[in-house]
Amino acid sequence: HYFTVLFGHEGQKPLELRCEDEVDGDEWVEAIHQASYSDILIEREVLMQKYIHLVQIVETEKVAANQLRHQLEDQDTEIERLKSEIVALNKTKEKMRPYQGNQDDEDPDIKKIKKVQSFMRGWLCRRKWKTIVQDYICSPHAESMRKRNQIVFNMVEAESEYVHQLYVLVNCFLRPLRMAASSKKPPISHDDVSSIFLNSETIMFLHEIFHQGLKARIANWPTLILADLFDILLPMLNIYQEFVRNHQYSLQVLANCKQNRDFDKLLKQYEANPACEGRMLETFLTYPMFQIPRYIITLHELLAHTPHEHVERKSLEFAKSKLEELSRVMHDEVSDTENIRKNLAIERTIVEGCDILLDTSQTFIRQGSLIQVPSVERGKLSKVRLGSLSLKKEGERQCFLFTKHFLICTRSSGGKLHLLKTGGVLSLIECTLVEETEAS
Repeated sequence: HYFTVLFGHEGQKPLELRCEDEVDGDEWVEAIHQASYSDILIEREVLMQKYIHLVQIVETEKVAANQLRHQLEDQDTEIERLKSEIVALNKTKEKMRPYQGNQDDEDPDIKKIKKVQSFMRGWLCRRKWKTIVQDYICSPHAESMRKRNQIVFNMVEAESEYVHQLYVLVNCFLRPLRMAASSKKPPISHDDVSSIFLNSETIMFLHEIFHQGLKARIANWPTLILADLFDILLPMLNIYQEFVRNHQYSLQVLANCKQNRDFDKLLKQYEANPACEGRMLETFLTYPMFQIPRYIITLHELLAHTPHEHVERKSLEFAKSKLEELSRVMHDEVSDTENIRKNLAIERTIVEGCDILLDTSQTFIRQGSLIQVPSVERGKLSKVRLGSLSLKKEGERQCFLFTKHFLICTRSSGGKLHLLKTGGVLSLIECTLVEETEAS
């Protein structure tokens, strides 16, 4: 039982296939029909149209929700005003009850006067309450509360965006690369995947929980209690220390993996995903680095608009102090780690190696190319302290300046660095810098 598969583009020969059973052959043909790539493209286009339609609906619903919220606020204000009018009218009626028995005997003009007086009292009462409400709306306290609420709303939106970024990092890069590492010809190893992403998946789960808590608080608006959320978040922020400490190393591992053509091709395929919006993997790996400073700034703004007698002020100040302490520790660790990696990178480029760079207290300052000028005494070429020059030519040296030492290297034709045999490592502790001002 034969069947032939013809391809629509040139360069691909037809496939002639056969089966031992007619039913089996019919099933294969039916399966090939259902796996048509054009059908998948059509389904994808339909789904994209539905997605765009749903996004438009969501935006419309957001606008409608904001309008309803404003209407509810206006209605609450109107309800309070009507309640105050009812209270005032009830008090007026109670005052007028003793005179109800004599109303029939009263003069019609007196009744008119009392009616006008009651209208005047109601108008004065409404005017008084309106003034009180307007004074509060224009007061610094009300303005501070409005700004505080706006900060919280912006924080929820920023947290939602951050969770989405972490979701893209995990689902568009981490999990596909894990699957690729388990393939028959892996373009990347599992160790390299762990080194690049470390605990980014755990960070995503943590912020999903935090985001759900924020949305639950917003559902109880205008009552906003946030301090207990930060109390939940603070003990779990140590995972950020590991991610930040590993960040520079993860970028180095990623750069090394990109040297593999198969991995680079696969990574570009992942980065072409519409969810990435044209951003590279390095960009998504950098987002968690700025999250702790963003929380600190948000807490500063919240405390600026939180009264001193507010029930949450102490908790917010505690959360801010803890985050600032964590930020300082992470900054110091990142500086030390980057300095050690820089020193080791320079040490690896020198063919002979350099033991003094293994000192962790040795801090890198700068590097670059300098021209070593031969010194001339009495018209004759002499040896220079930094090494001998057999020719009357200037020699280019690759120099590295550290807090304790100055390294002078030569670069061979192959691009490798070699320390000068004489004066290649200079101890700055034993040196004196003399500036000669004479023109000669």
